Amino acid sequence: MKVVLRMLIGVLLAGGIVMAAQNAPPDYRSQILEWQQHREAGLRAEDGWLTLAGLFWLKPGNNSIGSGDTNDFLLPSDAPPQVGLLRLSGKVVTFTNLAGDRVTVNKKTVAATVMLHYDAVDNSDIVQVGPVSFYVIERGNKLGVRVKDRNSLTLRNFKGTRFFPIDAAFRFDAKFIPDPKKIAVPSVIGQTEMQESPGIVEFSYLGQTYRLRPIYEGKTLFFIFKDLTSKKETYPGGRMLNTPLPQDDRVMLDFNKAYDPPCCFTPYATCPLPPKGNSLPVRIQAGELRFEGQNKLER
Repeated sequence: MKVVLRMLIGVLLAGGIVMAAQNAPPDYRSQILEWQQHREAGLRAEDGWLTLAGLFWLKPGNNSIGSGDTNDFLLPSDAPPQVGLLRLSGKVVTFTNLAGDRVTVNKKTVAATVMLHYDAVDNSDIVQVGPVSFYVIERGNKLGVRVKDRNSLTLRNFKGTRFFPIDAAFRFDAKFIPDPKKIAVPSVIGQTEMQESPGIVEFSYLGQTYRLRPIYEGKTLFFIFKDLTSKKETYPGGRMLNTPLPQDDRVMLDFNKAYDPPCCFTPYATCPLPPKGNSLPVRIQAGELRFEGQNKLER
């Protein structure tokens, strides 16, 4: 009797997975392949995460920047020995150009000291010198300088992204449960920020119900999560997933679009980590696999 019952449960669970696959759009596979191609193109872009080449935290007063060894902040060798001075006064950052017309700010030449605009979502003024660029970022109560290099070794050596086989069983028409509140979101740089979370997203897989709590990223729900693949198969620090905002208290939660955080590719990112409760006790065998060249985040 027990054997028959277990077989029946197995058939029902398998039937649920088949139903999930049947509910996927006819061109579902091509949609996911297109998303994967877009993901890799973004990484390979001139301003993508693979070009990240430095991260420096500003100290009050003058901070010299350039490729010369005497600078406070060292830029890649593609930049001049002296590029300029970044001055931090309270929350104000100014830049003084020391490299002449080789330097632009927002693609315009600059001959004097200018104030650099920045905000928490990196909509910042960009200082460019040849293939190297940098801009101010704000993380909690810290101000830093993020450097990108179009000739970065990481970009040149990149062998491409890898993904689990596309599986519609990991595409869930999930329930959204409104529960707005601020939650603590830790990061790899040891900071914790309070972020607005609109509620809980609930889905069922293999007869069990699981919950994740997203935050906002632009006009999307942003999930930072771990699962039982978050060891050798996928990134140990967790993965990320964006979905449209809820409609009629439903969210299309598609783990085939789960992706690695920037910290998987570079030590110069400031990635958030999964908030409390976002570790799933199940294998999510969908989405992006661990980057082959990744050997850092075990922080």
